[in-house]
Order: sequence, then structure tokens, then C-alpha cells
Amino acid sequence: MNDSVIHALAGAGGGILAMTATYPLVFLSTREAVEIQNETKSLYQAVKAVVERHGVKGLYSGLSPSLVGIAVTNAVYYFSYEQSKTFLAGTKKSLTTMESIVSSLIAGSLTTIASNPLWVVQTSQAVHTIDSGALVKERDFLETVEHIISSFGYKGFFRGIGPALVLVVNPVIQYSVFEQLKNFLAARRKLNRRALTDWDFFVLGAMSKLVATSITYPYIVVKARLQAGTTKYRSSLDAFATILKEEGVEGLYKGAHKKLLQSVLTAAILFAFQRRIFLMTKSALALTAKR
Repeated sequence: MNDSVIHALAGAGGGILAMTATYPLVFLSTREAVEIQNETKSLYQAVKAVVERHGVKGLYSGLSPSLVGIAVTNAVYYFSYEQSKTFLAGTKKSLTTMESIVSSLIAGSLTTIASNPLWVVQTSQAVHTIDSGALVKERDFLETVEHIISSFGYKGFFRGIGPALVLVVNPVIQYSVFEQLKNFLAARRKLNRRALTDWDFFVLGAMSKLVATSITYPYIVVKARLQAGTTKYRSSLDAFATILKEEGVEGLYKGAHKKLLQSVLTAAILFAFQRRIFLMTKSALALTAKR
């Protein structure tokens, strides 16, 4: 089996594990990013408010499309990233910074187009119960899909595609930082004849995602509001201008603390598990080939 395919499968598996572990933070940060009111709740207050109205299962509203979305996102990303990396690296063992950036741009653009419909469904499910003071029946996956089609047509599945494509710079930054940190650490470890461990990948994944999300967070807010179907914004630029005018700079960072915590944990778990699943799959295939 091609290494790029194994990387894709390992990325999908690692992504599902990471998303399942951190989904309540995804749910809470999405809702906070979309809410217009200038009210910031602590993590405890946000969890308490959702659990009181919808039970613990309310924290997992939109989990199904998220798991499918993260599996598709990571499978497409890792496959196209590894293919691009192999092509650009040629006979070299590591990529330059520019080669890492180009690989990430190619992989990120393909991934965004393929997965945007799933993230629109997830965002719609996550924010469906925000507005009303009364209890609102949650929509399941199919009900949400039907609602999007009836309200916006099939083009509704590509709401927020503009800022989503701009956010391709997030994995560009993340994987470029990751590759350079990994190369630096590998060079240092080689001097001491020590290989990189799962813990190394966990820490490097967390560090690279922290840098990327901190830089790109305002676009994450704009993308979430457009994907949620907020009709007050005519475009991404109009959304930026309106948020700055009505909510100030802090409006572009609503939910940032929850998103940073979630993103860092997800990336750390993903990098560690993706590597472990990749190595286990390679070993299993090698054993099968010998039989």
C-alpha cells in the first residue's frame, strides 16, 4: 500500500480520536464565535448553561458531521500533503520552508473544498439552539441537511468558502512550523542517537497549532458566522467591518480561549496518534507481506 494512502488513513483515524476527545470545546467555541451579544462566559459557565438546557448530550450536538468532516479533512489533507511533499522533496530527506508552504497550500485548498459542506452542517447544528429562550428541538444530521437545502439551496453548503480558503494559511503555518521544529529536533536528537518519540510529536503538534490558530483566529470567527447562515453580512469583508464596528476588536476573538485550548489539544492528539497508527499499519502490512 502506498505510504500516502497509509498517511491518509492514519490521519483520518487520528482525527476521529482527537475530535471525539475535544468535541465539547469545538461546540462551545463555535457557539461563542457566532453569538452577537458582548457576553463572554467562562468555560464552566458555558458548560453549565448547555447542560441545564439540553443535558450532557447537548455538548455533542453536531458531533456526527464533525467526525465525518475531520475524517475527510485529514484523509484528503494527509494524502495530498504527502504526495506534494514527495514530489517537491525528490531525493532529499526533508523539505525547505518554502516547499513545506507549497505542499500545505495544495493540500489545504483541496481539503477545504472537499470538506466545507460537512462543516456547514456541523456549525448549523451547533448554533441551532442559540437564539431562543425556550427549549428548541435539536436537528439531527439529515434534518439539518434538509433545512440548509430548503433555506439556501445547494449553494448553502458552500457558505463561508471564501474565509475557509483563506484559512488554508492555518495548516500552512501549522505544518511549516511543525516540519521545521521536527527537523531541528531530529538533527539535535541525531547527535545524541535518539529517535523522536510519540511525546515529541504530541508537543510539536501542540506548539505548531498554537502559533497557527493564534494568528488566524479572526477569520475563524468570520467563517463560523457565515457558515451558520448569519444573513446580516454580505461578504467576508463586510463581516469583518460589521464585527469591528458593532463589537470592537474583541468581537473577532470571541471564543478564542476555548478554541485555542481545543485546537492545541486536538492537534497534539492527532499528531501523536497519526504517527502511531501509521507505524502500526506499516508493521502490520509488512508482517502480512511476509506470510
